[in-house]
Amino acid sequence: MNPPLFDLTYCPIVPALEVIGGKWKPLVVYHIYLGAQRFGSLLRCIPTISKTMLTQQLRELERDGLLHREVFAEVPSRVEYTLTQTGLSLLPVLKAIGAWGRQLKEQQAVPELVA
Repeated sequence: MNPPLFDLTYCPIVPALEVIGGKWKPLVVYHIYLGAQRFGSLLRCIPTISKTMLTQQLRELERDGLLHREVFAEVPSRVEYTLTQTGLSLLPVLKAIGAWGRQLKEQQAVPELVA
């Protein structure tokens, strides 16, 4: 039996978007993919994100298993974020979304001819 089309509990896109949806998470994942990042370096890479929002996004990505947070026993303490295997498995998806976004932007830049 096929699930009803209007019931989002059957849609596999919903849990994926719950983990990576929003404006900031893909950008955070991308910058951490480039190399282990500290909180301050992420703020510099994404200057329009607030400290509160970055903290929230990092906590959610760690909770969902995409990030690993390592605290170094130093004074002052140092924290670095890296991608987990699950986080790395997201990269082809983000690359595909990026390619689609570029294509969409190009299409919008070229006005269609009206017959």
